Amino acid sequence: MNSLVPAQAAAQFLSLLVFATAAKWYAAPRLKALGRAEALIALLWVHVVRYVALQAFSAQRDGFPISDHALADIVTGDLAGSTIAVLAIFALRYRLRFGLALAWLLVAETAYDTVTNIHGGMQEHLLGAASGLTWMILAFYVPLVVVSVILMAWQLYARRGEELDRAAGGATPSAELADLTPRRRYAR
Repeated sequence: MNSLVPAQAAAQFLSLLVFATAAKWYAAPRLKALGRAEALIALLWVHVVRYVALQAFSAQRDGFPISDHALADIVTGDLAGSTIAVLAIFALRYRLRFGLALAWLLVAETAYDTVTNIHGGMQEHLLGAASGLTWMILAFYVPLVVVSVILMAWQLYARRGEELDRAAGGATPSAELADLTPRRRYAR
C-alpha cells in the first residue's frame, strides 16, 4: 500500500467531517429559516456542477488507471445528476410540485451513483491512484456532494407537509423579473 491511499482516504474523511460540521452549525439553521423551495434550491446548486466529472476523460488520458466502462459510469451518473439538479431548480423556482419529485430523484440517483462509484473504484483499485485535479475533486467536491444530498433528503422528509412557498416577499419569479424592467426616472 502506497502513502497515497491513506492520504486520499484521510482527505475525504476530513472533508466529510468539515462539511458535516459546517452543515450542522451553519447550513441547517439557515435552511430552516428559508422557505421549502428556497432551501431545496440552495442545496441543488451544489449538484449543478457535477459535470466536472468530464475531467475524468483528461485524467484517463494522463494516466489515471480507470477503465472505459467505469469512466462512462462516472460521467453518465454525474451528468444525469447535474441535469436533474438544473431541472429541479427551474421547477422549484416556479413553484411546480414536480420539482419535489425531481429533488427526490436526485437524492436516489446520487446515492446510487455514489455506491456504484465506490464499488467500481474498489474493483479497479483506484483509491490512491488519483492525482492533480482528480484528487482535489475526490477529496473536496465529492464529500460536499454527499453532505448536500443528506441535507436535501432531510429537507424533503422533514418538511414534507409544507407547501411550496412563494419567493421572498411573496413575489413569484415572474413578478421579480417584472421588477427588473427599466423605468423612467423622471416624470414628464
